[in-house]
Amino acid sequence: MSLKVGRLFGVDVRLHYTWFFIFVLLSWSLAWGYLPVGYPGQSDTFYWGVGAVSAAMLFVSVLIHEVAHSVVAQRYKIKVNSITLYFLGGVSETAEEAHTPDAELRMAAAGPLTSVALGVLFYSAFALGGAALPAAVVAVLEYAGYINIVLAAFNLIPAFPMDGGRVLRGIVWGRSKDVLSSTRTVTNISRAISFIFIGLGLLDTIYYSDLSGIWLLFIGLFLSSSAQASMNETRVTQALTGVTVGEMMTKDVKTVEPGLTLQQLQDYALTPTKHHGFPVVKDGELVGLVTDEDVRRVSPELWDERRVEQVMKGMKGLVTVGPGDAAVDALIKMAKAGVGRLPVVEGGKLVGIVTRSDFARVIQERLKFRS
Repeated sequence: MSLKVGRLFGVDVRLHYTWFFIFVLLSWSLAWGYLPVGYPGQSDTFYWGVGAVSAAMLFVSVLIHEVAHSVVAQRYKIKVNSITLYFLGGVSETAEEAHTPDAELRMAAAGPLTSVALGVLFYSAFALGGAALPAAVVAVLEYAGYINIVLAAFNLIPAFPMDGGRVLRGIVWGRSKDVLSSTRTVTNISRAISFIFIGLGLLDTIYYSDLSGIWLLFIGLFLSSSAQASMNETRVTQALTGVTVGEMMTKDVKTVEPGLTLQQLQDYALTPTKHHGFPVVKDGELVGLVTDEDVRRVSPELWDERRVEQVMKGMKGLVTVGPGDAAVDALIKMAKAGVGRLPVVEGGKLVGIVTRSDFARVIQERLKFRS
């Protein structure tokens, strides 16, 4: 649901489809509401042009904010897969969470500090050059300064998934030395803050019938759901820390040959085992993966004619992992690919398979042990 637009510091930058919607909406809002009040008597071209550039400045500011997070993460040897700009801001997707409270604190604080610096920079340019610069440039500088300060303040709300919530977790984690308990503490604080937003939103909507109440409600619900998601993510990450794919994979794997007909596959593999997919092996080498979904795409009348090699997913599009890979990385791969199983390959040979059930079992066992 996003479009890659480039790379910065080795990180893919993507635009979510909602970005285009909010860009148009924000440009319209600035052109018809904000700018005519602050800069009356200008032409429609001025309002729409400055509105569009100002909207673009917001997303540039968000991008710089997220790049700051990513640069600090990379200094702590944490891989950043991508930065995605959404309609409410941006997200830096990291392969793992911070390993220490110091890393958590510095990574989280980098974004708001960068936004404050940008806000001061733009406001200074606006104040010092306001008399000499064209009105269009002045308007853009003023809005860019304002929006960066707002961005920093909003992100410092001490609730997940805001930067302020992660700063708070870094502080609590540093004192308690327990990432799970500190995450649980900040999650509870996040819920309390979300209830405040929801309450204010309901009051504003009931008594004033104002759109701002709807936004407060939306933010409250967003914080509530995101806080629980952050807690779940931390529990899963901690449960899988130090676990490799080889420790959790199933080694005794039933495979099928590419020359089998779909009817043979159905009769001797899919139906008896109730499994939904099988690695396809030829002369000891993994050549693909076939699932019941691949079979269902073919009319049953043709199952005696069609063969596995004609419908299977070949190696080109197949996501695999190695036995030494971290379980967390494998889980991310599985989620990104939208599949329920990953072949485990070493030296071109199939050595096992890891499924969602394997992850669920290990996570449950380790969380139960820790509790």
